[in-house]
Amino acid sequence: ARITFTEGQPFKDSPSAIVITNSVFPRYRFHESETEFVVYTDALKLMVNKGSGAISYYDANGNLLVREPERGGKWLTRKEVYKYIYPTQTEVSVNQGIDGVRVLSAKGQRVLDRMAFEAKLEFVFSADEALFGFGSHEEGFGNLRGKSRELYQHNLKAVVPYFVSTKGYGVLIDCGALMTFHDDAHGSYIWADVVDELDYYFIRGESFDEVTRQYHLLTGKPPMLPKWVFGYIQSKERYVNAQEMIQVVSEYRRRQVPLDVIVLDWKYWPAEGGWGQKSFDPARFPNPKAFIDELHKLGAKLMVSIWPKMTGDCPDRRELLERGLMLGDQSTYNAFNPEARQCYWEQAKRGLFVHGIDAWWCDCTEPFEADWSGAVKPEVHVRLLINTEYAKQYIDPAMINLYSIFHSQGIYEGQRSTTDRKRVVNLTRSSYAGQHRYATITWSGDICATWETLRRSIPEGLNFCVTGEPYWTLDIGGFFIRHDPNLWFWRGDYDAGCRGLTAPDLTEPDLKDTGCTDLGYHELYTRWLQYATFLPIFRSHGTDAPREIWRFGEPGTPFYDTIANFIRLRYQLIPYIYSVAAQVTLNSYTIMRPVALDFPNDITTYNLTDQYMFGPAFMVCPVTHPMYFQRNSEPLQNAPKTRDVYLPKGNLWYDFWTEKPFHGGQTIK
Repeated sequence: ARITFTEGQPFKDSPSAIVITNSVFPRYRFHESETEFVVYTDALKLMVNKGSGAISYYDANGNLLVREPERGGKWLTRKEVYKYIYPTQTEVSVNQGIDGVRVLSAKGQRVLDRMAFEAKLEFVFSADEALFGFGSHEEGFGNLRGKSRELYQHNLKAVVPYFVSTKGYGVLIDCGALMTFHDDAHGSYIWADVVDELDYYFIRGESFDEVTRQYHLLTGKPPMLPKWVFGYIQSKERYVNAQEMIQVVSEYRRRQVPLDVIVLDWKYWPAEGGWGQKSFDPARFPNPKAFIDELHKLGAKLMVSIWPKMTGDCPDRRELLERGLMLGDQSTYNAFNPEARQCYWEQAKRGLFVHGIDAWWCDCTEPFEADWSGAVKPEVHVRLLINTEYAKQYIDPAMINLYSIFHSQGIYEGQRSTTDRKRVVNLTRSSYAGQHRYATITWSGDICATWETLRRSIPEGLNFCVTGEPYWTLDIGGFFIRHDPNLWFWRGDYDAGCRGLTAPDLTEPDLKDTGCTDLGYHELYTRWLQYATFLPIFRSHGTDAPREIWRFGEPGTPFYDTIANFIRLRYQLIPYIYSVAAQVTLNSYTIMRPVALDFPNDITTYNLTDQYMFGPAFMVCPVTHPMYFQRNSEPLQNAPKTRDVYLPKGNLWYDFWTEKPFHGGQTIK
């Protein structure tokens, strides 16, 4: 059911960036009484209070799913919407940030653009239901009952305005503005910063998979990814030349450890000209096609990072500026403009794709990040204001969450228009509802190497995947390993052997950079990799120290052997994973799933945050605490060597390692 709430004006029915199908639902029946309108569909009964407009949602059998409060539950408050006007020659300053360049422009002229509304949508949830969704964030929330979420794009947030319930429904808010979700004893609501009207979809299904299928009917099907992307992806910040990358792949082959993809991070472009040029430095990559052909002969694919920001006098930036296709900072291309998307793709094609690269890494697609500095992490509400007010200087407030979906659209449509012989793969840091239709994979941003981060990552990945965005991953071992007291986000727990960010002017591998030597980190990395073996995408990446397997020992040592064995296990599972991925495309299946959504009748599953389903056959239970070493390689004494595992009711479960059977409805060690 689609619900649109407006105030004193005709319905706009404006084009949606999220919903791509005709959302007119002709099959319904209508009944009117003295106090209510009742709408019947094949799956739903909606009872609308004539006085307040409050809607109660029932399934086809008359069971209440959820309702809006009797006072109405839908509110629009008129507000002024401002925009910033920049002169053609805006003065900008450029600073090198930890995760790319930061461009500061002279502030534009703030002018009143139009009138619009803030919106608020209230629900009265049942005490016995669990909610999941809204994308991945930092806090490590699983079941969102009693929680709040701030929905804006950020390095550590990939937001999606959609949630699902264990009662068999989902709600999609068709809105590109800043939003918040709040649920506590005093009320439950979703608030949106700027809308012309409140527009949302209530989706009913007998199962979680049926809800997702209906959602994909609205937002598009996820394309089939190539088989190789489900193998092991080796990355780091950063490989500096072609020879180094060939040597790394060759060493994996020599060690007989599988690898399918190697990743080329930032600064592969020419030394002169500025950040973000989409072409190879001829000094370090003198023959790109021969280099990529050599990787292909070794059985590896190449993924290359590209950025929406360009600085200096690089040719790509110059072309976009001359054609008026930049946002107001004169450095970020205007992905909302179809002409700019086409221009950006043509640049990527002639500089990179023609040489044979296999996959894109679209980094920094928020594309703005205003709080990524300072020693003290700002409070939640302060961060929201800092980041969203900055984004509004360059993007319409009603669209600040949509940059990534338009950017992804440009890459997908550009490649598909160029060739149908290579499936699109796009690893990107931000997401939004509907972005899955552009073959995107989302990762969780620049996280830190701590056990707490590992624990939090599990429920965050689940809350992302339930939103119909099926492919999620993270930086195995955390992006930041060491601790920098001057930066709130660079707070890893391990310093020994870490060299920090790769120097921008480095052109040859640093042979002294042999990796983090802290055995406490080696244990954390190994546990993280074990967990990631059972993620949709299996990828190691980070700064401070390299991540190749030989940085963690040699054959015959425990961490090396465990890493090698789990990489090999991943490849044993590829037929299973690829088959499940086919179900994602064909039947809207979800690979990585909260246990509660497969066992909604077992309320013990509702608050499990460290167990999840990986397809229909595996329940994964990662180890999320150290057993052998703490930081500085100090051995742990008497640390527990077990963890609790809850087995949901109604099934017979088998231990993967021992094949021992267990009845459901119990906790085992």
